[in-house]
Amino acid sequence: MPGSRRLLDPLLLRRLYDDAAVFPPGDLPVADAVAAHLDHRASEHAALVGPLVLAPEHLGEAAAALAADPGAGIEVALTLSSPELAADALETARTIPGLGVCAVESALPAGAGVDALVLLEPAAELVEIFVEVPRDERRPTVVAALAELGWAAKLRTGGVRAEAYPGEEELAEALVLLASAAVPVKATAGLHHAVRHTAEGTGFEEHGFLNLLLAADAARLHATVAEVAGLLAARDRTRVAREVREASVRVRESFRSIGTCSIAEPLTELAALRLVPASVVQDLR
Repeated sequence: MPGSRRLLDPLLLRRLYDDAAVFPPGDLPVADAVAAHLDHRASEHAALVGPLVLAPEHLGEAAAALAADPGAGIEVALTLSSPELAADALETARTIPGLGVCAVESALPAGAGVDALVLLEPAAELVEIFVEVPRDERRPTVVAALAELGWAAKLRTGGVRAEAYPGEEELAEALVLLASAAVPVKATAGLHHAVRHTAEGTGFEEHGFLNLLLAADAARLHATVAEVAGLLAARDRTRVAREVREASVRVRESFRSIGTCSIAEPLTELAALRLVPASVVQDLR
């Protein structure tokens, strides 16, 4: 079919969306999030969906939801506010039938240095490790440590306050730094739409997840900070869609995923841009 040439390569989208439905602004109850995640994993768009993202305090409710659905199983990425929580969280998760942990994502509390990463080393023997890169003077040191350890980075790209959104230049600098150090990255928060825009109601300047994909690809190919920032700032939906069709699937070797509180929203936008089949949207209803 002529239109099929307009679709994105499935490898570019494979496991792109980590399911963060329990976090703001989604705030889905854990039992509902588990049920919805199981539906996603049984759907036409299953290949695009990564793990369900949970914090340690969600594990009890997740256990109850899985116990109520014998035979069900989910893959989970555990997100932590501090490395010191890793051992107990993994031990708790290990006792839950039907729940498997594929990754641990940890922030570094204010004032904590790279020496705190030693607390994640036992977990690194079992799962993939992502460390949230601080938006302060610690960033170069943390990135260098991740490169040495062979771990991945997590960039926070938004939130519930305007200041939680890094500007194009700040985000571009982070992407270039990570690419130069060969540190893979995932991004989370504030990525509600495909293309850069100003949010109605809040006025927040929100990054587009397709812009981010293009920017990561450019950083991988040694683009300058200014060039990467320009891609992050692009608001022309037609242009962004055209350029993402031409992006190399190799970008996914370094750009792992985005966290989204809604799987439906990004897929609906991809369908509207004719980057995925319209049947994906029908599947979501």
